[in-house]
Amino acid sequence: QVQLVESGGGLVQAGGSLRLSCVASGIIFSINTLGWYRQAPGKQRELVAGITRGGIRNYADSVKGRFTISRDNAKNTVDLQMNSLKPEDTAIYYCHADIRTTEFRGDYWGQGTQVTVSS
Repeated sequence: QVQLVESGGGLVQAGGSLRLSCVASGIIFSINTLGWYRQAPGKQRELVAGITRGGIRNYADSVKGRFTISRDNAKNTVDLQMNSLKPEDTAIYYCHADIRTTEFRGDYWGQGTQVTVSS
């Protein structure tokens, strides 16, 4: 059974930094795109950043220049370095992975980690 487990959320003041990490475990044949999404209260879940297996990155306009996504294909991990955080970055952040197992290819989600930025 494939699982994604996130860590690294918390409370930080505006202008501060946090680093989120996510590790995929289970019987995994390959991991294609990895990404971080977020959902603030009363809003839809939105893509924050994504990275392909080959390292091509894309970011939401609201986080460009402040957030950096990275992955380690050998360790099945994806990180999100968040700098210059703003109160509007407050949300639950979810790790997402497009994973192929020996029998199935599909979308997997982590349980979410809370990020709160105080002004």
